[in-house]
Amino acid sequence: QLQLVESGGATVQPGGSLELSCAASGFILDNYAVAWHRRAPGKDREGVTCIQHSTNNAYYLDSVKGRFTISRDNAKKTVTLRMNNLRPEDTAVYYCAADHLDFFCADNLEKTLGMYYWGNGTLVTVSS
Repeated sequence: QLQLVESGGATVQPGGSLELSCAASGFILDNYAVAWHRRAPGKDREGVTCIQHSTNNAYYLDSVKGRFTISRDNAKKTVTLRMNNLRPEDTAVYYCAADHLDFFCADNLEKTLGMYYWGNGTLVTVSS
């Protein structure tokens, strides 16, 4: 069974940092474009960032540029989302998604919503 599992969600204070991890079972993330999405309370799901598998090019939502970094951990076979300088508006359930096609990872992050594999999410709360 092919699955994605997110981990690392927690409650942090504004200005704090957090690292989320996305792991796959049944397939190897090295060969897949991977994205992180989030759904804030009362809002639609939005693409936050993605990384291609052929080039490792990464794309970011404007509001997280300079604060969030997506990267591959080849040793652990995971994809990590490092989040710094967190804001209350970053509070959301964060999901990872993956697809074999780099087509779904582009500057237009809405394309990532078409990715095939999805995890069940991990909650990030930014609050003082």
